[in-house]
Amino acid sequence: MDLKVISVLSAILILALSTLAEGRVPPTRCQCKQALSERRNCGYPGISAAECRKAGCCFNASYSGVPWCFSPKVKRVKKLCPTEPHARRNCGFPGITAKQCERKGCCFRAHPAGVPWCFYHHVVEE
Repeated sequence: MDLKVISVLSAILILALSTLAEGRVPPTRCQCKQALSERRNCGYPGISAAECRKAGCCFNASYSGVPWCFSPKVKRVKKLCPTEPHARRNCGFPGITAKQCERKGCCFRAHPAGVPWCFYHHVVEE
């Protein structure tokens, strides 16, 4: 490969990796509501609220003797089969059976005509 191409590809790779390392998605308020005994340390002594949140953790310095920067609760999600036929995203192929569709982890409803019968779940947060 040409040196210019390698240089450009290297720059793109470094930029992409640095973007990934920047921080995580901040937790929701609900994920940070925990009993004090449930808090699991997510930082280091003296971490600031901004640094803690940038790391994807919760911060609350209201109580002494417990971690101020702590891991958020895991988001709970559930899978629902869409009720609106036109909201279905195809997960199968023509002639797929209910058993084949469900083995793929998808929803199956053999009606109405003109829409996918094997289709993906909608994922919603609880």
